[in-house]
Formats: sequence, structure tokens, C-alpha cells
Amino acid sequence: MNKPAETLSLLPLWIGGGKVASQSARFGEVTNPATGEVIRRVPFANSTDIDAAVAAAKQAFPAWSETPPLKRARIMMRYLQHLEKNHEQLARLASEEHGKTLSDAAGSVQRGIEVVEFACGIPHLLKGEHAENVGAGVDCYSLRQPLGVCAGITPFNFPVMVPLWMFPLAIACGNTFVLKPSEKVPSASLFMAELFKEAGLPDGVFNVVQGDKEAVDAILQHPEIKAVSFVGSTPVAKYIYETCAKNGKRVQALGGAKNHAVVLQDADLEFTADSLIGAAYGSAGERCMAISAVVAVGEAADPLVAKLRDKAAKLKVGPGNIKEVEMGPLVTRAHRDRVKNYIDLGEKEGAKLVLDGRGLKVSGHENGFYLGPTLFDHVTPQMTIYRDEIFGPVLIVLRTRDYDEAIQLVNRNPHANGTAVFTRSGALARRFQHEIEVGMVGINVPIPVPMAFFSFGGWKNSLFGDLHVHGTEGIQFYTRTKVIIGRWPEQMEKAKLDMPTHE
Repeated sequence: MNKPAETLSLLPLWIGGGKVASQSARFGEVTNPATGEVIRRVPFANSTDIDAAVAAAKQAFPAWSETPPLKRARIMMRYLQHLEKNHEQLARLASEEHGKTLSDAAGSVQRGIEVVEFACGIPHLLKGEHAENVGAGVDCYSLRQPLGVCAGITPFNFPVMVPLWMFPLAIACGNTFVLKPSEKVPSASLFMAELFKEAGLPDGVFNVVQGDKEAVDAILQHPEIKAVSFVGSTPVAKYIYETCAKNGKRVQALGGAKNHAVVLQDADLEFTADSLIGAAYGSAGERCMAISAVVAVGEAADPLVAKLRDKAAKLKVGPGNIKEVEMGPLVTRAHRDRVKNYIDLGEKEGAKLVLDGRGLKVSGHENGFYLGPTLFDHVTPQMTIYRDEIFGPVLIVLRTRDYDEAIQLVNRNPHANGTAVFTRSGALARRFQHEIEVGMVGINVPIPVPMAFFSFGGWKNSLFGDLHVHGTEGIQFYTRTKVIIGRWPEQMEKAKLDMPTHE
């Protein structure tokens, strides 16, 4: 039974270096997906709250942007230590509000921390280029300078990792930042803000405002916000991209996915099946890099489907804080019901339901938002369960005659976030990495998420914008380049009206 609303704590915002109450009268409920219980309330920030956060960030920008990169790096190093010290607490918060297992949450926290490690190298990463004597007595060089106030809008599935893809790099580059985390998982962002202050970050450099579409629109339309980073669904990513462009903002908007794994006939099927189980059902399938579609080539199909069915049926589903549990609940009741509807639709459209997770009951947690692993075979590209991003523990199998047909199938899909191929053939793997039209590719690696010193991002409808997140492209996104051409002649020349050629 849920507690009365008045007895639940109402989370604050984080503005100007401290906790402040929202000016909004609207709020939402944060649930524990494992039990279905409402555990706290979260304010839905209004335009007044956004104005306050941006004002604090704008006020902090001049001093922070003039802080030498080496001093910024030292604060990042202390922040890194604070995050590492509180790694377990961050994982617990992510697990409690999202539902993922503690081990899965801990892994995602670590991947976020690695971006902070990368940001500690900011003095080197901000170095420009220099060319001496590009013309007679003329030198040319470039600088990388911060943009101003930047903002991030992050999804529910990675409460720690995805925010850490954004604000550490932006801040290390000399910008100030306003983060709008998902209202479903708000607590980790507030905790990370507190840790940043403890590490010595000046007040106002980092601000956190929870909220829904009202807060998002206030961010997109605010004249003082220079750049917006987003991760979420494709329709929202497209809306954010278009709105930011109309308002003259730099934007990187990462959208949805339909990630394929192509399994060739020579693949080690035991290894492949184990890899696909983790990639499809880890985090209950609520990952933008989850493998949700398997393309089984030729004779690989029957034995692969049998192995996937047997392994998926043995997965232990339950509360994420229990050590033996391998898959937790979905994030909300509404989302769980949405995924169930897709399973209904898959049956109706004629796909073969090999494993049905709709009847799962978790003893003692009957009010939790659970759904068991589900597996479809003989899916066709015309079916809704193939065309839509389900974002749940539903794996579908499509069959093709040969490699070429498999490549064509993947390349026709409008999403192009990540993909993988399973094979023992180096020649076919090399063909695959060259011919596939997808942003991130795994070869016998089911979830090809790049390390922090490479950039993360897909193609087609999986990315709106020119630059990916973190890595060197993240540095490019959060800075603008200034080119200087200079000379110091011993004797001043007379004015010339010709186009200079530097010869």
C-alpha cells in the first residue's frame, strides 16, 4: 500500500550550489518498480525555476570560463574520487528508481565515471593547432573556447551514466550547465550535484531541475542556453533538434534504436546465444543499445532459436537488489503494459511466440512491474514488433537466406544506433564493418558501446545533429573554434585592397 502523499519527501532542485524549493505547484511520483510503491515526490519545474537555474549558470560562467583548464582538471580529479567513493550508493539509487539489478547499475555507474576520467585530461584536450609561417612572416593558430550555459535532458534508463556523458565534459571545457534528468529517476542527479560541490565546484556551475515537458520546452526556448544535449526516443529527439535549431542553439539529440545482431552460419552458437541473452534481456531490455532483433542466416536459425528459448526461460526475474536476480522489473506500470500490448500485437500479426513472459508472477512482489523474457521467431519486417522500438524484454528473430540479404535487411531499417555480427570469418566480419550503415558496430561483441575516449552515437533516425556524445566529438560539441592569423612586421606596409594570399 502506498503512503499518503503528504508523508512522502518532496525532492528539491539544485540551483546556485544548493538545494532550493521549486516554484511550481506541480509534482510527480517516483516509484520503486520492484514493489510498485511510491517512494518520494518530485517537483515538475516551471519556467520560473528554469530561469533561476539559467541565471545562476550565467552568473557563474565568466569566472569559471576564465579558470585555467589545469585548475578545472584538479576539481574533476577530486570529483572522480568522490564518485568512486560513492559508487555503491549511486548504483543503489539507480536500481531503486529504475528497477535494474545492482550489478547492472554498478556497471553503468562505472561507464559514467570513465567519462569523468577522460575529462580530467582537459588541459590536453583543449589544445588548438598552430602553423608557423603560413605566409611570409604570418602565423596561424586556433583556440577552443566554451559556449556559455549548456543544458542536458536525460532518459530514465541510465540515471547516472547518461548525465555523466554530458555535464563533466561541458563543465571541464569551461561551460556552466543545467541538467534536466528524467522525472522517473531524479535522485541520482541530485546526489551527483552534491558530490560535485564537495569536490570544490563553484556555485552555479552545475544545476539540476527535474520536470516534464514544461521544463523541457523552457530549456529549448531559453535565449541564454547555447547548446542542448539529449538522449531519448526518436520522436522527442527530432522535436528537440528542430526546436533548438529554430532557436539558434547547438544540439545533439540521440534518438531510438532497433539494434540487429546478424548471426552467420559459422558462428559459435553457444557463445552467441549467451551473448544475445545478456544483450536482449539485461536491464529488462530498457537500453538504447539492447539487441532487440536477431537476424539468423540460413541453417543457424533453428538451433539458435532453441538455445535462446532455453536460456531465456531460465533467467531469474525479481527485485534488482537481490543478488541472484538477473533481470528486474520495468520502470513503470504504464510502460510494462505498453510492452505487453506489443506482445499481444506480435501474436495477432502472425509471429511465432516461442517464449511468453506475460504470465510472470514474482512471489511477494505481486504489485511490481514485472514481465518475463519473451521471444518471437519468424518475424517479418512488416510486423509492428519489428518496426517499433519496444524497449522491453522482447527479442525477435528474423530469418534470411544468406549474408547479403541480412545486410540489406539491416541497412533498410530507419534506425542505425548499434549492430553486431557473430562469425568466425575475419573476411566476412571485415565486409560487415565496412558495408553496414550503422554508427556503432560489434564483431562478436553484442553491445558495442565505445569507451569514454571514443564517441557514442548512431546514424539515421538514431541521431539528430552532427556530433556524438563524449570522446573527442564531445569536446568539439561543447567548444567553439577561434582561428587567429597574426604577423609582427618590422616595417608596416601600405594598405592593399587585394585578397590576401599569405604568399
